[in-house]
Amino acid sequence: MATNQPNTDEEVDLGSLFVIIGKGFSKIFNFIGSIFKGIFHFIISLLLFLKEHRLKISIATIIGFILGAFIEIKSPTTYSSELLLQTNFKSSTQLYADIQYYNDLVKQKDTARIQKTFGLDQDEAVSLKEFVIEPLRNENDIISGYNDLILAVDTLTIRSYDFQKFKTSFTDLDYNLHKVTVVSEKNDVFEGLDQVIISSVVENAYFRNLKILTNENLNRTDSIYRQNLAQVDSLRSVYMQVMLAEAKKESNGTNIDLGGSKSTTKEIELFESSKEINEELGKTLNEKSEKYEVINVISNFQPIGNKIEGIRENKAFQFAFLGALLMIGVLVFHKLNRYLENYKK
Repeated sequence: MATNQPNTDEEVDLGSLFVIIGKGFSKIFNFIGSIFKGIFHFIISLLLFLKEHRLKISIATIIGFILGAFIEIKSPTTYSSELLLQTNFKSSTQLYADIQYYNDLVKQKDTARIQKTFGLDQDEAVSLKEFVIEPLRNENDIISGYNDLILAVDTLTIRSYDFQKFKTSFTDLDYNLHKVTVVSEKNDVFEGLDQVIISSVVENAYFRNLKILTNENLNRTDSIYRQNLAQVDSLRSVYMQVMLAEAKKESNGTNIDLGGSKSTTKEIELFESSKEINEELGKTLNEKSEKYEVINVISNFQPIGNKIEGIRENKAFQFAFLGALLMIGVLVFHKLNRYLENYKK
């Protein structure tokens, strides 16, 4: 009997352990089930609320639609055109400030200053309704910016500044491409606006001098790479002649070694050097093409603007949605107020 006692105790312990594990799993499943029940209850409550007040919400939606349709009919037709730019030398800061300034002139209806700035007549100046600028967000711009940071700072610094921190600090101004949109009541007022917008940044003395210095450095780098490449090609030619001379001597039966194996090694090293210089030269040429100007124009304003239309821009649908949303808000507030009054009792 004594020999069987430990086995019995062990079975009891294992049984208790399985009971505890079972209860744990049961609590987890109950918790997950309660979450789904809560979600289901919320959806049903929402549907019941909408069903109860469907008449009021429908009336508010119809009133909003009619009011929006009336405003839409009375509102003049508007047109838009877009300008796509690539900024260099951190000139996006100045570009955004200028676009904000032009938009402020439109909001303040400063027609005289708009005429003077863009060289428009009065009717054209009055027709301008909005200036908008936004970046074309691209994840590659963030990655390229972080890569440039890694190459610019030491290893210890970059360890304390990871990619997520850099991504968080990346602003609209840091993107490579930016889109400028102009809205007007006339469809043929856009031609020439791009020249004014671009020149206001390009003619800035700081950016103009920075462009000159950057291009001088790039031209100097380009010249150095080309000289190095010519020297490497010249050395490769010399070693090739040595290798050919060695081959002729071996074919004539002589055993004299004038460094053929070393010439072969040098030829490989020079080939790798030539390859690296060509790659760096290619990068320099790409940088020269991108930074030749303060602002590169990807696409200009279209002379004839596009008519602004669609459900999102239609005031009838906008007001219908706002009417329904406003009515739901009022009903929810009323229901909450009634609940609080009953809660006090």
